[in-house]
Amino acid sequence: MKKLILSGIFAVAGLASTMNAQIQEGNWLVGSSLLSSNFGLNTGGGYNIAIQPKAAYFIKDNVAIGGYVNLGISKVTNGSPTRFDYAVGGLGRYYLSPGEKGVDNLLNHGRWFFEGNVGIGGSSVESGNSTTGLDFGVGPGYSYFITPNIGVEGLVKYQGQSGFGNEGLNSNITFNVGFSIYLPTSKGKQIINEAK
Repeated sequence: MKKLILSGIFAVAGLASTMNAQIQEGNWLVGSSLLSSNFGLNTGGGYNIAIQPKAAYFIKDNVAIGGYVNLGISKVTNGSPTRFDYAVGGLGRYYLSPGEKGVDNLLNHGRWFFEGNVGIGGSSVESGNSTTGLDFGVGPGYSYFITPNIGVEGLVKYQGQSGFGNEGLNSNITFNVGFSIYLPTSKGKQIINEAK
């Protein structure tokens, strides 16, 4: 029984140190949101079906910058027409470290983060309303690492589009569920091997 408990402790410690290695300088993050729910601020709530791929490079520990693409359709629950969304731009992420003031890991295998994005995008509605211009968003998220390199993520985000068209500002709060794959570079692999 003692051996089983010690093995479990070492496995958890190894996974935690490996997880920290994935968000270090020089590594890559590649992922996508798969499911999204929309709480419309000016149009009512509804559902979204979207592909939102993203890729980012860790410029230093816990900080990643990269790009995103958004293609999707949404339907508002009050019976209004279907809407098509599109966007492309840059994003940034900051992962909170365990032990930062006011930050305790909810689970030992995950990390809280903040994500922000800005780019060019728009939306087009069947009824003829449209917006094209600045696409922006910001919000907190949590990544739960199911393996040392794969995280399942939840992200609550204020998302907006501002610019030209029939609607000057189009905004909502979204809840996204997706995944990210953390690809270590040779530096990251060296840190993982040293942790074993």
